[in-house]
Amino acid sequence: MRTTRILPALLAGLALFASAGTAVAGTPSPSASSPRSADGGDDAGAPTEAGTDFRTATAVAQGQRATASASTGDYLYWVFPADAGQNVTVDATVKLPESATRHGAATWQLDIYDGLRRRQACRYGSQTRVAAPDATSVTMTCHLRAVRSWAEPWANDPLPGSYYIRLTVLDLPQQDLGLPVQTEVQAAAEDSGGSHDVGGRLAAPLAPAAAAGVSQAADSSTSQPAAATAVEPEDGWSSGWWSDRWIWTAGGGVLGALAGIAGYALTRGPGRPSRGAPAGRV
Repeated sequence: MRTTRILPALLAGLALFASAGTAVAGTPSPSASSPRSADGGDDAGAPTEAGTDFRTATAVAQGQRATASASTGDYLYWVFPADAGQNVTVDATVKLPESATRHGAATWQLDIYDGLRRRQACRYGSQTRVAAPDATSVTMTCHLRAVRSWAEPWANDPLPGSYYIRLTVLDLPQQDLGLPVQTEVQAAAEDSGGSHDVGGRLAAPLAPAAAAGVSQAADSSTSQPAAATAVEPEDGWSSGWWSDRWIWTAGGGVLGALAGIAGYALTRGPGRPSRGAPAGRV
């Protein structure tokens, strides 16, 4: 009788624990839920230019859609922050010149580098695209691996800090170099959940970025590098102590206790009669 009461409680606890963990794991980070415009981007104060190398990369906040006018063949650079536990997706769109002015197909590529300027591989997405001669635009996407809070020195894992976006054309007819193009880039992040948490943490993010929309080039009046402190996650670098691993840990303890009670009830054998009960007769 007791066993039939314990087993349903054990199953109910397991279902409650699993649903709570799923709800927390699917909650987006503050950066992903920031106010956005009607077309899906947080464009308030977004930069309208791009840098030409890592040192002059233009800073952009997560969720902003940065734009820039450029010439075909230019190397365009932006920089944005990414914190530990985030899954980052970068989208880039190039609006091409009139097809009548072009002489053939062009191959465009989107590259992502971390604060140490190590090229980061994309888990999936169309990082390189070929624009047909009659195409009006070309879009590239890179889904990065989850950013880790700490990694071994020999590893190439994504770490919290600045991430550089580089957009350029790889191959095109020589006559098309210098044609004007319009570019758009956007970096968005979602919480990857406690499954990617590790024990260690960096003492500081890798190369924090400058203020959104501000170039990282040196200030000509002071000959000093630009301040690199403004662009960071809304709650600061790795400031959140909460993780869904707390739910999994607490839930595991509760289920372990229920399993122990159920095991005891199953193995202790039939109950003994109370002392006041009369002895049976043969």
